[in-house]
Amino acid sequence: MVRKTKKPLDTSSLMKSSSGTLAQIAAKTNSLTILADIVRQTCPDLPAEVWHIANFKQNSIVIEVISATWGQRLQFERVKISQKLSEVSAGEFNQIEIKVSPYRNQQPIKQPINPPVVRNISQKTANQLNEIAENAPESLKKKLQKLARLANKPN
Repeated sequence: MVRKTKKPLDTSSLMKSSSGTLAQIAAKTNSLTILADIVRQTCPDLPAEVWHIANFKQNSIVIEVISATWGQRLQFERVKISQKLSEVSAGEFNQIEIKVSPYRNQQPIKQPINPPVVRNISQKTANQLNEIAENAPESLKKKLQKLARLANKPN
């Protein structure tokens, strides 16, 4: 039987194809970028970190902001943005939803990294543990002897 050689697929061809999951993701990403550019051009004084285009569905675009104050600022420009979107998208998008998502603004809490605690056992303590282990039950004896051996280990 003759072996068939399998040439690897070029990923750019997957992105350029008109069907498939990657092509749909690429198309949606490009559309969101274009829509974000329109909002950015309409409201140049709006900081980029306080808003983003969350999604588009049917004939509306969802814009998320980090606070109600920025949402109100976008409300003032809503008509301008809608007109520009309608022009660029040939009437496909003509509504804007503004949603406040305050948790998007929060920074993750960083836990301080504590160095491991090193506890030293002196030789005197190790000898006392060994003496106690002589009269202890077998399971406790093993544990005490293991603990006593820590005195001999370097840190």
